[in-house]
Amino acid sequence: MVFRGWPCAPAEQEDEDDEKVGRKPGVQAGACRVSGVLIVTGASAGIGAATARNAAFNGWPRIVVHYGQDKAGAEETAAVVESMGAQAYLLQADVSKPKAVLKMFDTIAGLKPGRVGLVNNAGIVAQTGTIADLTPERVEKVFAVNVLGAIEVARQAVGLMRAWGKGGGIVNISSAAARMGSANQYIDYAASKGAIDTFTLGLADELAPEGIRVNAIRPGLIETGIHAKGGVPDRLEKLGKTPPMGRPGTADEVAEAILWLLSERASYVTRTILDVAGGR
Repeated sequence: MVFRGWPCAPAEQEDEDDEKVGRKPGVQAGACRVSGVLIVTGASAGIGAATARNAAFNGWPRIVVHYGQDKAGAEETAAVVESMGAQAYLLQADVSKPKAVLKMFDTIAGLKPGRVGLVNNAGIVAQTGTIADLTPERVEKVFAVNVLGAIEVARQAVGLMRAWGKGGGIVNISSAAARMGSANQYIDYAASKGAIDTFTLGLADELAPEGIRVNAIRPGLIETGIHAKGGVPDRLEKLGKTPPMGRPGTADEVAEAILWLLSERASYVTRTILDVAGGR
């Protein structure tokens, strides 16, 4: 099955946008130029990178490739997006810093208006630990990115949707950890994703009258680098066969679910948290 973004049509050249938003000069974009803008936070690796790549493949004409620290990874994602005929806008921001998020959206606002899609994906995980390891400093750092940052990104995105008047949709990236708890591993990470679930439900209710759909994805055991960042690089080797489907998922499989939720094929879907976890 092929998942597509919102329909778009050829329009006048937008080269004036390139310098404003960091698009590489001299790269030709496809015929689809002004209809939709997809903002993917944390697009330098894993699910975010896979979503940006698949979005370009499936028709999204303009994609904001956000990164926090991994510029090389984001540049690789942007290059793949451009190779598929879409426009990639490379933007850096520490989402735990409201002023940085505001600056990023001020830059995006310089683009020609269109329907806005947000993949609210940026997140971090700390090293594996138990309750004894959950110091205020550690928990504050995790929540600053995963909760406060995600809420601020969504707030700015909604402001952009309202200013442009073209509508849009949001997919927040949660985790199966939100319902499993991740005891003896990442309770703080799990708690932060539980907050994202609740935020998704409330925001969906609030924005539904405006035609803005808000959903979330809860990935399970997925083949990404997050396990190594949490200090357990062999986590999938130990747990990868435990889901009922008998294997871990891929970032591309999660990306397809995200893009479906943002597409018109899911036009009657909001306030929904979709597990992409192999039945786990």
